[in-house]
Amino acid sequence: MGRLGIDDLEALRGTHLGKVDQQELLRRQTECGFVFTGEDGWPSGVVMSYIVADGHFWLTSVEGRPQVRALAADPRVSIVVSSAGSGLPGRRMLSVRGDATVHRDDGTLSWFLGEFTSRLQPEDPVSWRRLLHSPNRVVIEVRPVTVAVSHDQRKIPGNGRGLPGEEAG
Repeated sequence: MGRLGIDDLEALRGTHLGKVDQQELLRRQTECGFVFTGEDGWPSGVVMSYIVADGHFWLTSVEGRPQVRALAADPRVSIVVSSAGSGLPGRRMLSVRGDATVHRDDGTLSWFLGEFTSRLQPEDPVSWRRLLHSPNRVVIEVRPVTVAVSHDQRKIPGNGRGLPGEEAG
């Protein structure tokens, strides 16, 4: 095995995303891959917007969608967050495993829609909240169990792309 980022990209030990950088990524990004076990037993996924509150991920969907139906049978999910499009320097990735709960009560929906629309549509949260507040709207809470995988390419010489003369910092 060669030198990481200089000769190859085999041994990625030490390139995990640290806790502070994980929090920064979760604050800056607004979309994630939401991975669940489909009704046919195969892993499935959708891209969803999210917020994080009290260390839990909060997302929304509509009753009857595949991800909502699947959670009734198996609440185990993964959430994958990438730095793509976030404006953060370097490629960063975080994959979290967690247990999901589907909330159908008005109190949770009201709280969630206020937080969600204010964060993701600050120019006009009221209009988006009105649009999202529909009869079949549900809120999905994901309680993290573990970080499955994370990656921070800024820790790799050559920016993880074999660029000469660039050392990790």
